Amino acid sequence: MNEQAAAIATASLSASAGLAGKYMTFKLANEEYGLEILKVREIIGLMDITRVPRTREFIRGVINLRGKVIPVVDLRLKFDMDRIEATDQTVIIVVQYRTEGQDYTMGILVDEVLEVLSIAPDQIEPPPDFGSGALDTDFILGIGKAEKRVIFLLDIGKVLSAAESRNVQATAQS
Repeated sequence: MNEQAAAIATASLSASAGLAGKYMTFKLANEEYGLEILKVREIIGLMDITRVPRTREFIRGVINLRGKVIPVVDLRLKFDMDRIEATDQTVIIVVQYRTEGQDYTMGILVDEVLEVLSIAPDQIEPPPDFGSGALDTDFILGIGKAEKRVIFLLDIGKVLSAAESRNVQATAQS
């Protein structure tokens, strides 16, 4: 292995080490995703979501959670998947994250929560490179491998752009 390849391998390994930890895994369609457990506040069963007029389709609306109004984003729609009817497995994961120095709380609608999984550095690959500008994958921290499963590890703070995050929070306050 030449020096450049060794340096790239070392950088990749140290980046993976920074991503290792506990992730809450969930399903959307037939795909598995993981969220850093420290960003998950709670999981709630599906409840009435009040649609807010003139918002983007992936912003499902707001919920009243113990007196606090929280916006809800449908990850299926945000990821350009087909909308489906809710099942008894459909839940809202309430997450909290920080972007551009601002704290945000929102609910994300997912098909099913699976488990909390510890993922070691050697189980994490960098996100695939689809070529310059071909596809925005900044929201993918890495690809986790558990048994024969592939899990997209999400940076929830980058799933929405900063402008979309502000828009979603404004929705909750309107």
